[in-house]
Amino acid sequence: MVDVRDVTRTYGSGPTATPALRGVSFAIGEGKLVALRGRSGSGKTTLLNVVGGLDAPDSGTVVVAGQEVTAMDERDRMRLRRETVAYIFQSFGLLPVLSAAENVGVPLRISGVAPRQREERVSLMLSIVGLAGHTKQRPGELSGGQQQRVAIARALATRPALLLADEPTGQLDQETGKQIMRLLRAVVRSEGVTALVATHDPALIDIADSVLELADGRITDG
Repeated sequence: MVDVRDVTRTYGSGPTATPALRGVSFAIGEGKLVALRGRSGSGKTTLLNVVGGLDAPDSGTVVVAGQEVTAMDERDRMRLRRETVAYIFQSFGLLPVLSAAENVGVPLRISGVAPRQREERVSLMLSIVGLAGHTKQRPGELSGGQQQRVAIARALATRPALLLADEPTGQLDQETGKQIMRLLRAVVRSEGVTALVATHDPALIDIADSVLELADGRITDG
């Protein structure tokens, strides 16, 4: 599902240049949940952005679901992000003026899904994440854990092949974080999604199929 080969990424130039990725290579099989672990500044977010087509590497190749991301122009990368890759962020990224159901429905609207099918998919996803009774509530009326559940439902609404998550429990307390991680694992399994999750959370490290350790821009043996 994901094949990364010799990827480099440096920010800036000259004496102030900061290498973020230094020859990173790895592969992830379809349907796997992989934890990406590393200290702050190790390059985790940069790597997720490169894999998902939000950022372009200086060199190397990235292939996602058989598509070479590094050979795409911006229009193709936008289509990749709309049809193949979904994101979950630490800050939830929900639209505050929309209800939970409306937030989950946003990517389906963008994809042109018919209203009835959209409503059915939104209802199913909110039920899967345990929020069937909160469809009309706005983000400000939900707890942090509930907001992240909405974000998970929204990310998976369009049935992406790859889910990228950047510290999805970073703003949650330990117990809520464990609940979110268990939910993420269950939903990834039920939806048949491949997931790459940057995290410090031991709960995800324990349930992941495998762990990638990133240190100083390089994949290590941990």
